[in-house]
Amino acid sequence: MRLKFLAAPFLIGSIILGGCSASNSHKNEHGMMDHSTMNMENDHASHTNPIALNNSTGQNEIALPSIIEPQNGLVNITAQQGETEIFDGFQTMTYGYNGSFLGPVIKIKSGENVTFRTKNDLLEPTTFHWHGLDIPGDGDGGPHQILKQGQSVDVNFTVNQGASTLWFHPHPEGATAEQVYKGLAGLIYIEDDNSLKLNLPNDYGKNDFPLVFQDRHFTEEKQFDYNAVQNADGTIGNTLLVNGTFNPKLTVGRERIRLRLLNSSNARNYTFKLNTGDAFQQIATDGGFLNKSIELNEITLTPGERAEIIIDFSKFDAESDVALVNEENIRLLPFKIEHPKSSSTAIAEVLNDYVVTEEEKSLPVTKQLELFGMGKMVTINNQQFDMHRIDFTQKLGETEIWEVYNKPDTMGGMIHPFHIHGTQFKVVSIDGEEPAASLQGWKDTISIEPNQTVKLAVKFNNKGIYMFHCHLLEHEENGMMGQVEVN
Repeated sequence: MRLKFLAAPFLIGSIILGGCSASNSHKNEHGMMDHSTMNMENDHASHTNPIALNNSTGQNEIALPSIIEPQNGLVNITAQQGETEIFDGFQTMTYGYNGSFLGPVIKIKSGENVTFRTKNDLLEPTTFHWHGLDIPGDGDGGPHQILKQGQSVDVNFTVNQGASTLWFHPHPEGATAEQVYKGLAGLIYIEDDNSLKLNLPNDYGKNDFPLVFQDRHFTEEKQFDYNAVQNADGTIGNTLLVNGTFNPKLTVGRERIRLRLLNSSNARNYTFKLNTGDAFQQIATDGGFLNKSIELNEITLTPGERAEIIIDFSKFDAESDVALVNEENIRLLPFKIEHPKSSSTAIAEVLNDYVVTEEEKSLPVTKQLELFGMGKMVTINNQQFDMHRIDFTQKLGETEIWEVYNKPDTMGGMIHPFHIHGTQFKVVSIDGEEPAASLQGWKDTISIEPNQTVKLAVKFNNKGIYMFHCHLLEHEENGMMGQVEVN
């Protein structure tokens, strides 16, 4: 298979394996759809038992996105359409940033003043949303900041957050899910002085790899047909793409390998583990490093979430069968181990100084949110999104406690990945308990299970209007979204 782009030789994949998971499926008193009887012609499946993904055969070396850095403070980013050879002999109509499919890695530094020059070369309106970036509201790229075909706008800001792996994607009202599905997703790397001192693998494409996970459905002609497979509770496909590569493999050396995982799927959750049963180290959450690496056997990401992990391949050899698999042991990404063993230095014991303070733990709840529903009957605090309504206000620079409750319905409800624009928050508690170690770092998206309550310490460093919503993209578009104005 050859992966071809119209304007860029490499691509970035979009990782999202999970969205909201339903715990049951038939039409209830709220008029919600019975997913167990959905038209299987469209490869829709119950979110209780989602359609299985293909096993990667490891036929194709994974594609890597190109890296772009500011030139005299300027980064040019264009949304465009084109054709991409995902399958041998077929040209799939796709969307991408600075190329025909997906996007580059934008690499910026903490403290740097940057201008993103964004341009829309699509035949439809779009926006540029910087997911996880601490940025003024007028540059956040929410549904208010529409760019029509041919329009361009500069987004200027100073990078005021620590090292992290963020991403960007469109956010136009009513079209976000389809535009992401067609390929609009890219990554942002922030570096700072601390990140360069930690002895972490950071040789891009050698021991430091971005992995964008997406599930998609293709027609017999190997085209996307979003309208044919669209599901109001989250569009799920049977074909896995990692960095846009079908049947991918990743060639690595016998050393510590850093993987930056992004779930960029519309609605599928991914649980990542090694088929060998070996543990790995998690070093970062959505918005930055954990205080120290933690050992895990698996990690689950819902749509929009990221995590950085390190796998030590020095214990394996060229004959070892090693792969990232999901909870059903589907091979997501096989590894080919072919380079000599290296003498990589141990990573630093202390990675960060993140803390939830006693003051933050004692703050009263000032904002209560209730997420409810499925399909087109989704709400926050019994309301659906209205662009002309401000749901909350918050003062600049003040920390407030948001209490978010996922109210179950008679069918049990669904997992909702809850995202707040324009900031990174701290997870104070989950059902009154301290969050798991894997969540004790900066976050911008958190998975909330039915009947679960999370408390978040939220502070905005910039003024403006910001969205908060379920990051299952179809739920967002069906109205599970609100607005907070910071002033």
